[in-house]
Amino acid sequence: MTARELDAAGIVNPYLRAAYARCRELNARHGRTYFLATRLLTPDRRPAVHALYGFARWADDIVDSLDSGTGPGERADALDRLGTALARCLAGGGDGGRPVVAALADTARRYALDHGLFADFLTSMRSDLEVTRYAGYEELRAYMHGSAAVIGLQMLPVLGTVTPREEAAPHAAELGVAFQLTNFLRDVGEDLDRGRVYLPEDLLAAHRVHRDLLRHCRDTGRTDRRVVAALREFEALTRRSYRRAEPGIPMLAPVSRPCIRTAFVLYGGILDAVAATGYAVLHRRAAVRRRRRALVAADGLVRVTAARMTARCLRGGTSPAASPAAGSARARPEEAA
Repeated sequence: MTARELDAAGIVNPYLRAAYARCRELNARHGRTYFLATRLLTPDRRPAVHALYGFARWADDIVDSLDSGTGPGERADALDRLGTALARCLAGGGDGGRPVVAALADTARRYALDHGLFADFLTSMRSDLEVTRYAGYEELRAYMHGSAAVIGLQMLPVLGTVTPREEAAPHAAELGVAFQLTNFLRDVGEDLDRGRVYLPEDLLAAHRVHRDLLRHCRDTGRTDRRVVAALREFEALTRRSYRRAEPGIPMLAPVSRPCIRTAFVLYGGILDAVAATGYAVLHRRAAVRRRRRALVAADGLVRVTAARMTARCLRGGTSPAASPAAGSARARPEEAA
């Protein structure tokens, strides 16, 4: 299946094919929800998404690995080397022996991606080596511009739009933020182990929650009603971000909407799972049940089949309604076309 995707994307260089395959492997191994949604894209678009994910994951692992045995200074140096290698590769030089850099630079050239988005991303990654707290939500938003919003903006040219790209851009950026806020809520305990708290301090203080209380709950396995109240408010804040992002989905190219709709539903399902556990995120990671994931993916497959059939019919000058299969596949025509 990897060869089919690379062929569809017109990637013929053997080294680049291996680089993209490495990114795909990282996506499949570490980003289950993201990878599942990506399977709903047309094959020619998938390698670019894998490259974007692979690079982000590579940088994130430099920052977050708990067993690397390296200090902040060494990790900062590693990020600097990664940034230097990317800049060189974007300028037409070598990748410094980093396949994920080669794949990302190739994707950037193919889709004319703004190089400043990569610089903003690496800036936020560097801040994770020094910043362990956020006083308020606006401060957190500034960090998420580089760590999350730019991911949505990088994806937009790959997905394609039916409106001017600048009209869809704020929604794409907001969806990246919504996904990251979801991760912050799900990973409160793991982030605390890394010495970081992404929940804004003013939100925590409003519920009389402080870092020591979070640490106590994490260490003892107990739940505190004040912590639950703070987490519930953070969930509500995250859901507002999803609502701001959702109008951007119909602005995407029809064949890309099922992928993003699926990711939207599955990541939103993580919030449901967190609530269902009683906000026990300090003790265990909430996840969408496998059956639910399968149902959402199946719905996405129906939508993408309808969208692709519509596109083929329009290219051939035939009405989609003329095909019996098209009629049976279109559960929600307004989102499939």
